[in-house]
Amino acid sequence: MKRKEFLKKSIIATVAGTSILSACAPDKKLDTEQTNTINYNKIHRWKMVTTWPPNFPVLGEAANLFAEMVEKMSGGRLLIKVFGGGQLVPPLEAFDTVASGTVEMGCGAAYYWTGKSPATQFFAAVPFGMNAQMLNSWLVSGGGYELWKEVYARFNLIPLMGGNSGVQMGGWFNREINSIEDFKGLKMRIPGLGGKVIEKAGAAAVLVAGSELYTSLERGVIDALEWVGPYHDYKMGFHKIAKYYYSPGWHEPGTELEFFMNNKAYEKLSSDLKEIVQSASQRIQNWMLAEFDFQNAIYYQKILEEEKVEVKKFPKPVLDSLKNYTVQSLEEVIGSDPISKKVYEHYKDFLKKASVYNKLTEEAYYNLIAK
Repeated sequence: MKRKEFLKKSIIATVAGTSILSACAPDKKLDTEQTNTINYNKIHRWKMVTTWPPNFPVLGEAANLFAEMVEKMSGGRLLIKVFGGGQLVPPLEAFDTVASGTVEMGCGAAYYWTGKSPATQFFAAVPFGMNAQMLNSWLVSGGGYELWKEVYARFNLIPLMGGNSGVQMGGWFNREINSIEDFKGLKMRIPGLGGKVIEKAGAAAVLVAGSELYTSLERGVIDALEWVGPYHDYKMGFHKIAKYYYSPGWHEPGTELEFFMNNKAYEKLSSDLKEIVQSASQRIQNWMLAEFDFQNAIYYQKILEEEKVEVKKFPKPVLDSLKNYTVQSLEEVIGSDPISKKVYEHYKDFLKKASVYNKLTEEAYYNLIAK
């Protein structure tokens, strides 16, 4: 047999054999999640709305960095255009905008959505609650992320971890805080559960837009404010108008930030793009805490060099009182909302275990090197 005829017959036999095997195989619908062939070349164009001003240090930068990571890892198949707060929709309308499917993605902090569900705040910050390391462990390995997805599923949303600020500062004050009585009549910008706590101490929690904080404190509209930490606080110039800078940030011991996606938009992605989105989330989770710790260490030294500023710690009796008010506030939240009770009981159980172990390790080590 000639070589040409042999090859011809071999090819025909191979094709025939493949056809027979295909005919004998179980009849099933082509699974695009396994093959990724149908949508592989499709380009998805998403919009992300954020609660932060455009290009806001660290927080807004994280949104931009996320979009860049996704574009590179996907080879340009998933393009995300980031809009700062107010550029496309007002900052606090991001949740509803993504839930409705008007845009595909948002970026913010879960405690902004307590009006939608009180349970959301447990995935951002709880006064006297978990620090960044504990919260990350609870979310990644302890089942917290599954609860987060359960809460957001009711709004057609999927949450993604978006970084952590670490322990924040306690805030800027124009009067000293020597006892819990000094909170009476105090007007302070402080969000979330922290605001409810100081109200129990006789203060007034005031919501002021970030762009108005400086002038509000300067003109006496508010007596105190908390923002984030040394890096952002110095950039905002609070050291120029407030004398006392307090620690620790009892109200936000490790604030988790977030991305959130419209569920229908996410399900349109092929499996590799879904993995890319998840991977970018974890990279931001790691980057943000490192960036905060790095920048805060530098800018804290700058604040110490300011002669006008006195860095002080809240007295222990004050913190003890605030902790008691926190317990009362949490009981009110979980007492009126079953899903909040379910999430908080899970949260509290892990916090107790982690705290016992951390006393033996993290706390003991910090005390050792501080001497």
